Amino acid sequence: MHELSITQHILQYALEESEKRGASRVLAIHLKMGPLSGLVPECIQMYLDLLSEGTIAEGAAVKAQVLPLKVRCRDCHAESEITRHSLACPVCQSLRLQLLSGREFYIDGLEVEIHGNQSASSGNGME
Repeated sequence: MHELSITQHILQYALEESEKRGASRVLAIHLKMGPLSGLVPECIQMYLDLLSEGTIAEGAAVKAQVLPLKVRCRDCHAESEITRHSLACPVCQSLRLQLLSGREFYIDGLEVEIHGNQSASSGNGME
């Protein structure tokens, strides 16, 4: 259910940024998220569909890219990508891992329509 409040903030950001750029419509919201962010892109899309009714973001698509889960082994010091289903170091099989990335969540950019022309807007690192 925490996707609801997050989606409210995503929508608010999209509307504010679109207004600044004189956009007439939000076509897509690009998100980047780690596999441990605890968020489900389909839930964000569902809430966006509900919350955006009657706004310029109505019908906007959520395009989420899942980032890799990166760790550093505390035993062999190797940096590796792992999955949520294989939590051992791929080099030495140790379970003593330091999480380097995987909890991220941010808006990477917007696709908007300005006077009938499609335009992409970078998130510029805004989270």
